[in-house]
Amino acid sequence: MICVSLAEPTLGECLAALAGLPFAEIRLDRMEGLSLEDVGTLFSSHKRLIATCAPGGLPDDARKARLLAAIAAGAAYVDIELESKEPYREEIIAKARKHGCGVIISFHDHEKTPDRQTLSAIVAESFRKGADIVKIACAVRSERDNARLLGLLDDSRKIVVIGMGKKGKITRVVAPLLGSPFTFASLIEGRETAEGQIDKAALGSLMETMKQRVSMEVGS
Repeated sequence: MICVSLAEPTLGECLAALAGLPFAEIRLDRMEGLSLEDVGTLFSSHKRLIATCAPGGLPDDARKARLLAAIAAGAAYVDIELESKEPYREEIIAKARKHGCGVIISFHDHEKTPDRQTLSAIVAESFRKGADIVKIACAVRSERDNARLLGLLDDSRKIVVIGMGKKGKITRVVAPLLGSPFTFASLIEGRETAEGQIDKAALGSLMETMKQRVSMEVGS
């Protein structure tokens, strides 16, 4: 499944971009002049949205308020960073449980892909802290980095793996075919929210081609 990551700056632009999309992530940290009422309008307009408000641009209290408003309005999932402080994380998870919202706990490394032992420990810690889905996104510098990320999918639990950067693009195509519940794409080329992201049309085409080729090979 493809989740389109949206970072439209205004409520109107975000609502317009959502038209026809079955599944999307809303980057609340990228939206300008957004009121909590706007957040409610946005997340009550669609049944399958991930609420994400990454650190760096807003104070934690403002980020938390946006996420809590999204959950109350009907967000399907909320994304919480693994490194978040315990009170912040636990309040959001409690709200999510109350409203039937799935919890994604995410880990990002923008410099490297850690070794397998470290990655496995991160996955275990994320589930221990309340994740329904764990998302691991790491900068990829080599083919072995891709292999290490994809190897995490040999697990009965729900794990999303993402290789960031040009060399990690293959993970965005292959991971959903190997058990990742979904992968992320941009709305169109040039509107990427992360390095190495592929636009939804191109990604869908690549995934379909790969599935067809595999089916042909298996059937021959």
